[in-house]
Amino acid sequence: MPACKHNDLCFEPSDHAASIGYKRPTESQRAAATHFDVRSGAASLDIHPSTFPGPLVLPGDELSFNPTYERQDVKSWSRCAGLYTAQRRVVYVVPTPVLSPDVSKWSPKPNLKPVKATGRDRPAVPCTVPTPKTDDVLDYLSAFYHGMPVKILAGPALRFVEWNETSPTHAQPARVGLDIGKEAIGVRVRPSPDGLFDAQLNLDDLLDAAITILPKDAHALLMIVDHDLYEDEEDDFCCGRAYGGSRVSVVSTARYNPVMDAQQEIETQHAWPASHCRWFVEASCGETHPDSNRKTNKAKAAKASSSYRSKSAMRSAVDALQQLSANRVQINSYDLWLGRVCKTASHELGHCFGMDHCVYYACVMQGTSGLTEDAGQPPYLCPVDLAKLFRVTGATETSHETALLAFCERFKYDKLFAAFGAWLKVRLAELEDVRPLEGGSMEEAIVLD
Repeated sequence: MPACKHNDLCFEPSDHAASIGYKRPTESQRAAATHFDVRSGAASLDIHPSTFPGPLVLPGDELSFNPTYERQDVKSWSRCAGLYTAQRRVVYVVPTPVLSPDVSKWSPKPNLKPVKATGRDRPAVPCTVPTPKTDDVLDYLSAFYHGMPVKILAGPALRFVEWNETSPTHAQPARVGLDIGKEAIGVRVRPSPDGLFDAQLNLDDLLDAAITILPKDAHALLMIVDHDLYEDEEDDFCCGRAYGGSRVSVVSTARYNPVMDAQQEIETQHAWPASHCRWFVEASCGETHPDSNRKTNKAKAAKASSSYRSKSAMRSAVDALQQLSANRVQINSYDLWLGRVCKTASHELGHCFGMDHCVYYACVMQGTSGLTEDAGQPPYLCPVDLAKLFRVTGATETSHETALLAFCERFKYDKLFAAFGAWLKVRLAELEDVRPLEGGSMEEAIVLD
């Protein structure tokens, strides 16, 4: 099967969105959502829809299950408790806990199976990929949360150790201990329901441990784990979660391992920014054979898309993907894995900054219902969530995106970072002609206890 060229891009929600009751906020509502005093706000934002597209809302996406999810504008966000104090400025990252020899059977390694290859699809036999380095994740978060100190949590490494209690109804232990130095905290463990992992850890227990180790000067804390996670007994798995009010979050690297993509049937050819490919959107909505009226609408949409082609951030992002393919650049699986983890880490920490799931735009703060939707979402914050972020960090959009671009340049041969870098370059050029979003100084940031 030939690779899709993503010639035509979609910047508005799919037809499926309207059919299930999703109504995107109007342009004036989106503009008002970025202002703390709506009376002082502009009637519209001077941005291209091809820079900040709307959410796609495909069948099976999070918004398709909850299309009337409550909006969180900056004014409602500002009422969230505990957003920022001068004494709580630091974002801490906790490295992956070490697995002690006495619990080696609870290894986070997946149970990989040979996957049959067809045509241009993935290789039949998975390979081994190094786990993303904590320092690389920290560097990304330092750029994303530019203006806030981002540090590795000091002290002895956390360790998974044997827990004395055992389950009365199972042969395996019901818990594994997480040694945090002064005590060990029991973490529920089970095999993953799909059989991909022998050890799947409970998110709530890990988040409780994160609260226990949260430093007094922490604005937020992110714990990275290599184990697969679940939240409750009905869950298949979960890649991350945050207790926003408690300012702690946990992210798992497990499901993002590229060697598992085929086994998990993840759509990789249309990961962001190619998720906005019109063919992919229509195919996902069951519109692979549109009727004549739909063809007319498609032609109009294509014309609108092409009018942005020379200056579009999204077009530039897709072109960066195409350039990697044209140059036959060998994709580094480590970089791919790192990008996925970085994106989710920035999302979960966003909850610790008081941000709810976004319904205004395609945005890294969107909710997600699965790994394919996860891959299709962008790494950037939308204008509404940028306004929230800058209110806390005191950064500007220019400084924020310049820092992210510098990081992307380090990994410019990875599809996500190459595309994100291209998007950032266009957006930074746009900011030279418009007033960028700003949050004011740190002294002006919200202080709530």
